[in-house]
Parts: sequence; structure tokens; C-alpha cells
Amino acid sequence: MEKQVQLYEGKAKRVYATADENLVIVSYKDDATAFDGTKKGTIMGKGAINNRMSNYLMQLLENEGVPTHFVEELSDRETVVKKVSIVPLEVIIRNISAGSFAKRYGVEEGIAFKRPTIEFSYKNDDLGDRAA
Repeated sequence: MEKQVQLYEGKAKRVYATADENLVIVSYKDDATAFDGTKKGTIMGKGAINNRMSNYLMQLLENEGVPTHFVEELSDRETVVKKVSIVPLEVIIRNISAGSFAKRYGVEEGIAFKRPTIEFSYKNDDLGDRAA
């Protein structure tokens, strides 16, 4: 499957059209951002980890009878998925205090949590990172 025109670019991935109007290619980036995109950097290998982890989770769901958009992993960073409309929900799992979490709760960055914290927010880049 071949990438065509880029349809979308976000902080973590790019989405490309394919010859099949019902399928797109997701290409995961090594970019990392914090504080609503004002702090930027690169974490080598992040894109490959995000791709593999997403695909692993989608396959677990599929194996339990939950339909997903996953079609085929093409490479370390690229996956073919069904073209869908997303649910605008962002799920953030933290093992260490950092970024907006530290600022919002007035704690220093780098505190290791005994258990991961999970945050849910409305995903809307026009409203900023923390829209909920």
C-alpha cells in the first residue's frame, strides 16, 4: 500500500490517503510536546513504540470481539487503518509528574507515582492541550 497526499498532521502522527478511499496510512513521529506545544523535542524511537503499542492494543481488542480500525502494520512507524471519524477524547496515563499535570496541581516535575494516574480530556487542538 502506498501513501498519497497528507490529510492531517498532529503532534504525534501524520495521516495519508491511499488509493482506497476507505483506508489511510498513519505514520507515527518521534516528536514530543508539552505545555500546549510550547515545549518541543524529539524522543528517538517514540514513533515506533507508539505504532507498535497502538497496534498491539487494537489486536487485543479485536481478539476479544471488539471491532477496531486496525488493518495492517506496514513498518515500525506506519500502519494501514480504516478511515473513521474519531471520538475526540484524549487519554493521558502518567507514571511521573510532568508538564501540565505538575503545573495544574502545583507539584514539581519528576515525582514518580506509586500507581499510574489517568486523565481524560476533550481533544480539540483549537482549544489547547487541556480543553477539559
